[in-house]
Amino acid sequence: MSKATHDGTVYNKSNNETFSDVLDKHISRRSMLKTGLGAAGFSLFSGVGLTGCFSSNDTKPDPIPDLKLGFDSIACAKKDSVVVANGYSAQVLAPWGTPLNDMAQEWQSDGSNTALDQANSVGQNHDGMYFYPLNESSTDGLLCINHEYIQPAALHPNGPSSDPSSGLRNSAEEIRKEINAHGISVVRVQLIDGSWQVIKNDEYNRRYTAATEMMIAGPLSGHSELITPFSPTGESTRGTSNNCGNGFTPWGTYLTCEENWPGYFVNTGELSEQQQRIGISTSGGRYGWEDLAGDESEQESEFARFNVTPTGTNSLEDYRNEANGYGYIVEIDPHDPQSVAVKRTALGRFRHEGCAYGKVEEGKPISFYSGHDARFEYIYKFVSEAVWDPADADRSDRLTVGAKYMDKGTLYVARFSEDGMGHWLALTLDGETKAGGTLGDHFSSLAEIILNTAGAADLVGATPMDRPEWTTVDPISGTVYLTLTNNTKRDETNVANPRVDNKFGHIIRWNDSEASNEFNWDIFVFGAPSDGADGVNLSGLTESNEFACPDGLAFDARGILWVQTDNSGAMEVKDKTNDQMLAVIPTQLVDKDGKADIIHGDNQSELRRFFVGPNGCEITGLTFTPDQKNCFLNVQHPGNWPYSMDATAETPQGEVVRPRSATVIIRKDDGGEIGV
Repeated sequence: MSKATHDGTVYNKSNNETFSDVLDKHISRRSMLKTGLGAAGFSLFSGVGLTGCFSSNDTKPDPIPDLKLGFDSIACAKKDSVVVANGYSAQVLAPWGTPLNDMAQEWQSDGSNTALDQANSVGQNHDGMYFYPLNESSTDGLLCINHEYIQPAALHPNGPSSDPSSGLRNSAEEIRKEINAHGISVVRVQLIDGSWQVIKNDEYNRRYTAATEMMIAGPLSGHSELITPFSPTGESTRGTSNNCGNGFTPWGTYLTCEENWPGYFVNTGELSEQQQRIGISTSGGRYGWEDLAGDESEQESEFARFNVTPTGTNSLEDYRNEANGYGYIVEIDPHDPQSVAVKRTALGRFRHEGCAYGKVEEGKPISFYSGHDARFEYIYKFVSEAVWDPADADRSDRLTVGAKYMDKGTLYVARFSEDGMGHWLALTLDGETKAGGTLGDHFSSLAEIILNTAGAADLVGATPMDRPEWTTVDPISGTVYLTLTNNTKRDETNVANPRVDNKFGHIIRWNDSEASNEFNWDIFVFGAPSDGADGVNLSGLTESNEFACPDGLAFDARGILWVQTDNSGAMEVKDKTNDQMLAVIPTQLVDKDGKADIIHGDNQSELRRFFVGPNGCEITGLTFTPDQKNCFLNVQHPGNWPYSMDATAETPQGEVVRPRSATVIIRKDDGGEIGV
């Protein structure tokens, strides 16, 4: 999530035991069983030995033989260009405004492109993405790109216009352009003569925006609180927004995650319980799209729908339920340009940040993991009712397969315990609450639980976390990893986080038990400045790999874990380097007992800085071609970049360019696999 859209308000008012309390007790418990201190730089954390509690069903993972990182860690950088490891090149691809067809004119450097242009061009502020090869090719495929939010100052020639007396937005054209800059781009790309290119006018090229009609599936399809004038049956909705993290499925569809969507709506009346819990605004939408309600050019309440204040006698007379169509995992079939995207409500409604499925085995259910990206929020798991049939991976009716595995199942929320174990708590009518009784005492249906997922999680006693963001699964061991970006509102200290506020974040990991709803967990690495005060640099990071605020997170098919950062307010690191991407191979890290190890003072060389972005940016989104020779990542909200299609070309001092978020293609100069 970009710091520009982050809502710092704490909406979780429950008194559930915090993760910091759990971690403190966990470390204290382990310290009674360990003696001595670890290697220099690892000190306190190594001394209590968190590694001892972590296992993968007590079996050692089977790493790919001889898989090792083949690059040296690069230095920190503060430039108006990207920096990549020696022996690699970086090319700009599909920057904001790139036309997908002839209905859009070429991108204009003065910001004068129209709303129609934007509807037919690549959106703004690239985020999560995935590459779908065509015919198993590594040189031809479809790139699905999320567009998290917009930069109005760059989007329009002179920024957004407003009425000088009222301060309200006054240009319907501008607002339509902003709506069209959100969502997802599906882009046909090919490697031609050594350079990746967008294939204009390709039949697969497509835009999903904050106005595109989508279907509602799962428990909330047809529910009374999804009924609007646009959808009298409650089975569809308009648009998707704040598409940050992403996921993909074993049957070939794309998952895009709706994160900070509450900020787009306003209710000037009395908020419902679920609106309060999720954070609907009472003073105005993020971009003021509702300001143009009633404009003479308005069609089908395209602006009025963002004001969810009840004004009529029922939901067919106003848009009180419009926001209820947001907050989900959205499934897209990029292979079928005529298909309609589907919001899979069974996976919960909250500020979704990423979605990853666990190891898939024939005859067993599929698990999907997702974090709620806000301070003191939760980690969720959805387990399908249907069991996996490998034949479904090759079906062409992909959204029908998605319905099979994603519309029926059980949604759980995580509670962590100090003994290194955790429990998945069912969010069902018979799910037990922490105060006694069941969720059925508070909700009349599963649909109502889903509508207020976070509120239900409060009741069962889930563990509040430090902004759960991206989730990924190790293809070798099956271990699940998740970034906890930061929490600057932590007002307590403990052995594991001896900081008044957690500015630097950390990465947690766990393994589920096959026999129960339990899991075991560990902390893989803590972000920190290399010169942090005592008790801050708990993982012993050095200048070669210091980082803050882990955000994007992905394993490639070989088992290399790639960590992307959003430095946010962590100035101790931000003053040294722009946001970056690092790499490590977790299955190659084992302790003297052969168990999975964490990052500490003795194995720093295994975590290496591979890429640094330009000034002002966030590094996010990651995907590879099947041959692992082309790495796609995104540079979001740069300050004064790109200067040319060579991503490493620095903008000359004194020259100002209109910033364009873009995908960057990284290739090895010798044509080999990335990272090794």
